[in-house]
Amino acid sequence: MSKTMIDLAVLDMAGTTVADDGLVLQAFDIAATEAGIDAEGPQRDHARKYVLDTMGQSKITVFRALLGDEHRAQLANQTFEQAYDRLIDEVGIAPIPGAAEAVSALREANVRVALTTGFSRATQDRLLAALGWTDIADLTVSPSEAGRGRPYPDMVLTAVLRLRIDSVHRVAVLGDTTSDIATGHAAGARIVAGTLTGAHDADRLRAAGATHVLASVAEFATVILEECS
Repeated sequence: MSKTMIDLAVLDMAGTTVADDGLVLQAFDIAATEAGIDAEGPQRDHARKYVLDTMGQSKITVFRALLGDEHRAQLANQTFEQAYDRLIDEVGIAPIPGAAEAVSALREANVRVALTTGFSRATQDRLLAALGWTDIADLTVSPSEAGRGRPYPDMVLTAVLRLRIDSVHRVAVLGDTTSDIATGHAAGARIVAGTLTGAHDADRLRAAGATHVLASVAEFATVILEECS
């Protein structure tokens, strides 16, 4: 086996393999209003900026930081998930073009694939079902199953353990946020790539330490397969 072989690809969902189209921010606004954050003004502006800056992190963690109260945070998170589920039905979701093909190409090349998220397991399952992706990956992981969400390495390391990958140096990570990049580096992944289809731009992804900045997930399989050759 090549010393540069990639055995596991860990891909984020919303903004990376799934087109978001602003659904996260719409659901957040609904939850923030329910939690008592002013609909307009400095408090809401601060909250929206914080959500954008921390995009990719576990949503309950974001609400805890914003509200400073566990009960309010739990209620806001529940409202967020309910609102996001409604928006999936009302607006609909779609994969990033080329996402399913990239995952298929990786698995055909014997690279295991894990999909991760900052959402709860219930919301992640809702997304997978809506896309018809229940069997697309070798593994799907949510923060509650791993211990902590991004920017911690837990979800990547959970995938390494569950899929019996021999070394973190044989892992590639792809995401659209600086939190994804931080997670990949904390886990020791060889490739930690950013994609421009989601929350953060190329400058922010590079500043966070992205080893590659790609136009979309459609390019990710090529990067990994070249690494494996």
